[in-house]
Amino acid sequence: MYVADSGNNTIRKISPDGTVTTLAGTAGLRGNYDGTGAAAIFNGPTGMAVDSAGNVYVADTFNDTVREISPAGAVTTLAGTAGQIGSDDGTGSVARFNNPSGVAVDSSGNLYVADRANDTIRRITSAGVVTTVAGSAGKTGFLPGSAPGVIGSPRGIAVSGNAVSFTFACAIGVLTVQ
Repeated sequence: MYVADSGNNTIRKISPDGTVTTLAGTAGLRGNYDGTGAAAIFNGPTGMAVDSAGNVYVADTFNDTVREISPAGAVTTLAGTAGQIGSDDGTGSVARFNNPSGVAVDSSGNLYVADRANDTIRRITSAGVVTTVAGSAGKTGFLPGSAPGVIGSPRGIAVSGNAVSFTFACAIGVLTVQ
């Protein structure tokens, strides 16, 4: 099991026997740096997901980025640029986020991101292309039935088959993405 230890800016791993180790980051050190293990630096990581190859994806909330940790512990920035807030779609560092808080991965390797302060759900393809799949940046609330719809502060997200579920502002919604 993996835990985003937001207060310590680390990603922790809990083994089946209960042993807790730090996979990436250094407790108490806040910032942004790609590196391996303790050399990597996060700023308020929250949501995480693991793919079938063992890669861990992290919503690095206060850096406004989505990070990837390889099975060997190497941390890289997959999308967004630390310190540059926005809602732009694009590839890799061209894309912009505003407090991403949840991440889920589907069986095809696509990531879904609950982009909380943008009030949107974003998809990152395996090629690193970021697109908005639900919500409209700056329009908050919940208006079901018409894509892209209006979503208020999504925080958590999960994928099951082709359905993406997300939680937001004291309510729950379900979105089918094809």
